[in-house]
Amino acid sequence: LNISCTVSGADKVDSEWIFSRFLSDNWAVVYAQQLALAEKLPLHICFCLVPRYLDAAYRQYAFMIRGLRKVAKECKSLDIQFHLLQGEPERTLPGFVKSWNIGAVVMDFNPLRLPLQWTEKVKKQLPADIPFMQVDAHNVVPCWEASPKLEYGARTIRGKITKLLPEFLTEFPPVDIHPHSSTKTAKAVDWDEVLSSVEVDRTVGEVEWAQPGAAEGMAMLESFIQHRLRLFATKRNNPNSAALSQLSPWLHSGQLSAQRVVKEVQRWGKNARESVTSFTEELVVRRELADNFCFYNKNYDSIDGAYDWAKKTLKDHAKDKRPYLYTQEQLENARTHDQLWNAAQRQLLLEGKMHGFMRMYWAKKILEWTSSPEEALAIAVYLNDHYALDGCDPNGYVGCMWSICGIHDQGWAERPVFGKVRYMNYDGCKRKFDVGQFERRYAVKKA
Repeated sequence: LNISCTVSGADKVDSEWIFSRFLSDNWAVVYAQQLALAEKLPLHICFCLVPRYLDAAYRQYAFMIRGLRKVAKECKSLDIQFHLLQGEPERTLPGFVKSWNIGAVVMDFNPLRLPLQWTEKVKKQLPADIPFMQVDAHNVVPCWEASPKLEYGARTIRGKITKLLPEFLTEFPPVDIHPHSSTKTAKAVDWDEVLSSVEVDRTVGEVEWAQPGAAEGMAMLESFIQHRLRLFATKRNNPNSAALSQLSPWLHSGQLSAQRVVKEVQRWGKNARESVTSFTEELVVRRELADNFCFYNKNYDSIDGAYDWAKKTLKDHAKDKRPYLYTQEQLENARTHDQLWNAAQRQLLLEGKMHGFMRMYWAKKILEWTSSPEEALAIAVYLNDHYALDGCDPNGYVGCMWSICGIHDQGWAERPVFGKVRYMNYDGCKRKFDVGQFERRYAVKKA
């Protein structure tokens, strides 16, 4: 969910340092510990847990909270105190800074609207003499370093990121056992109570294939490098092939660092250079392009955020006759005439994920089968945020915007409903992979 807030540091003899987010390979944690060591002060990790976040359900919250429990255990082994604050950051962090006599604040970066608002509100409520810093631990190249403006597409940002990779794609300094202990002890966390306190849809349950935690994320990375990486360049757009990394839940929640993933893939993928290049493009260039879009475009989840050509063409075709019209409930329950689409939606419902190629087809069909582009985008965003383990993420919003609004794409041949937005259909999928195999995999089992 990336709803963490981080605080760290002190410039007073009797102050303490606090910080928050997952420890492993996290530049914000590294920086916070370096500050604390320089001042010979304790280091604290603090996470602000809000009871609800956008359309996230129990599935995403459980993955995040179970991961946090492992972070707390890791903190204890490093003599770093972990604090779980329940409530919005602007309500909990300023008081925490005061009561623990904190001397400086370091917050992690998230390009989405709500976390940015939290950051600004916290910053305004801190005393003037408390230094405030922000570290982008989400990207390899920090968002504001990659580009100071909204980029049009991958071709306009790729060179900028590539140029900066030698500077930023480095090894992480270790986060060591902290030598300066706190004089106070953090409140013990009742993790079962925390899980029961979140105010979300509990009918969207946990999944078995993705277990939370940094070690579990690294295990998935290892299996990707050993078994699937060599197939990535040629098979990644085939939903029937085991070619994808499956790492998005851990990357999204911060339990695995994109920088660590790139380093390991490059280190061990020397015999699959084409796949390493393709995967780096996806994980670094495309992922950071999504952060760029959300950071510099406040309408990243709205038709208003589309390019002018796309807004015009969608408006021109808004009243076109649709071949089918489905409600959100019908779509949510995979009740359409298209068994391929239904299979993709059932994968999302059951596994909390959807193959990347199918996600494009899935979103474009929602545009084709609903009454307006605005309704289509709202439904696509809701379904992705509510069921996907990597929902509520810049990649998800940009994926929906690419499919429905042509973001980071170009105009194509004009046709009904879509206008000049890129079109996808069932026959096109049949030419790319065995559609029947995918449909059978996620077919409704008859009693």
